[in-house]
Amino acid sequence: MNPATSRRFRFRRGGRLAVVAAATAAVGLALSGCGGVATPALGPTAAAADPASAKDAKGNVTLCGGKDGAGLYKGTVDAFMKANPGVTAKYTSIGATTDDARTQTIQRLQGKSNECDLFLMDVTWTPEFASQGWVLDQTKLVESNKDKLIASTAATARYKDRYWATPFFTNAGLIYYDKSKVAKPETWQQLYTEAAKASGDGVVFQAKQYEGLTVNFLELLYSAGGDVIDDQGNIKIDSPETRKVLDFMAGGIKSGAVEKGVLTYDEDGTRLAYESGKNGYERNWPYVYGLLNKTKLAGTFGVAPLPSWEGGKASGVLGGWNLGISSYSSNPGAAVAFIDFATSPDWQKHVAADYSSAPVNEAAYSDPGVLAKMPFAKELLASVKSAKPRPSSPVYQQISEAIYKNVYSVLSGTASTDDAVKKMADQIKKAQASF
Repeated sequence: MNPATSRRFRFRRGGRLAVVAAATAAVGLALSGCGGVATPALGPTAAAADPASAKDAKGNVTLCGGKDGAGLYKGTVDAFMKANPGVTAKYTSIGATTDDARTQTIQRLQGKSNECDLFLMDVTWTPEFASQGWVLDQTKLVESNKDKLIASTAATARYKDRYWATPFFTNAGLIYYDKSKVAKPETWQQLYTEAAKASGDGVVFQAKQYEGLTVNFLELLYSAGGDVIDDQGNIKIDSPETRKVLDFMAGGIKSGAVEKGVLTYDEDGTRLAYESGKNGYERNWPYVYGLLNKTKLAGTFGVAPLPSWEGGKASGVLGGWNLGISSYSSNPGAAVAFIDFATSPDWQKHVAADYSSAPVNEAAYSDPGVLAKMPFAKELLASVKSAKPRPSSPVYQQISEAIYKNVYSVLSGTASTDDAVKKMADQIKKAQASF
């Protein structure tokens, strides 16, 4: 959270709201006459979306978010309008990257703009946006659909015992492997051993200094039984599990099990490296499957869920995007109608089959049409169901930065494991104290 937003709220221990800025209170008064929406504050009177408001929705509704690379956002908007002729919907791109989209989203919300009725929210944004009163409470909407949602995806929209968004599509890491060089991995230890023995450059993943490295590190940490913070916000990162995982990852680079180039790779860098045909394994997201099948590697690779830590359980880290309704929306009823459509069992099949994204509706993974387009759906579902959310905190961005910068320092050989872990814990503590 930037200093401007952190000054707007002050919290007592335990996370209870103490003082809300006068500007936010004024917004609440303005919204009180807007479709029965209450004051946008985190607490008993938090603004809530009304499920019944979707009935006979009319007018205009705008969904805002990042780059629509696969066409999913525009495709959903167009299909929604066909199903709801009384509503005119559009998609507005407000950022080429996740960081750009977050910055543009926050600017609009801080300015109380009604340009966007809905925002595509990265799964890590929920605590911050809820704490600031920027999005409507969607508890009733989510609870009415929980029997259709994969439980792990619903957890990404939860903060302080309420839901502040509805899952739209999810994401979990997968292992792509060269069937002629290496075996399907069952444990991380086996994967690294196989990678070191294979001809070529071993395993590739995302290890440059950014959010992707946080995710890759947490996948191993969670599977080894470690954690960053607990449900009460207590810091757990300074642990034997953290040290064990960092030593393991650094050892992989030293032994040649991990290609040294990973220190510069994001998702596409990883994908392009694997497409060269030199690597045994690639850790990446589901979208890579379709792209690999358009290369000379088509038919040569297998797809597996993330492996477990030896003696532990497999645990991915959930990605994906949720649909949040702006507290300043001028048409919350149409926004609710859009969410109902986008998360319906029928449309969730299209999310998978037509756009190669991971649906939040579990039934979609066994649909024949989906399986024809996404034959690794079983493996993907296993990864999604075993995955955990990233640390839930209004200062998640600072927590992630503390993680990936210090993990990188160990992998690049510029810091010892012990020093990096202590520094990581101290920086997370300072980040929590800033809110």
